[in-house]
Amino acid sequence: MSARTVSCGVVILNGQGDVLLCHATETTHWDVPKGAAEPGESPREAALRELVEETGIVLPAGRLKDLGRFVYRRDKDLHLFAVRVSEDEVLIENCVCESYFPRYSDGTMIPEMDAYRWVSPADVDTFASRSLARLFQTTLSLVELHERL
Repeated sequence: MSARTVSCGVVILNGQGDVLLCHATETTHWDVPKGAAEPGESPREAALRELVEETGIVLPAGRLKDLGRFVYRRDKDLHLFAVRVSEDEVLIENCVCESYFPRYSDGTMIPEMDAYRWVSPADVDTFASRSLARLFQTTLSLVELHERL
């Protein structure tokens, strides 16, 4: 049996219960900031590092609520944390991706994420990848999460 990869990420909600989604460069989908842990890194450390790399947002580790591990795709699990932020803590226009990868077609270095938006739970299906939308529909209700945070 092949080992499942685990991607660690942060579900950021604002005061209205909207979720912060990042647009994956040169794809059609929007996602929460997430990525694989590096050797020796805890899921929380990985989630915080990915958050900084993909959005520029820096949050103290203690504010993240550990939501646990979710089946995401056939080959991948998600270990998610959640946090509620105030209006002035996360400004979409200040988000910036510091993580680059080579574009498949010509090798040009491009950012992993190239746009950011607040999305209401009702609109998540319109923007999120199928896997993420399914997770929010079935296992991790954004509305319930908003009430718990």
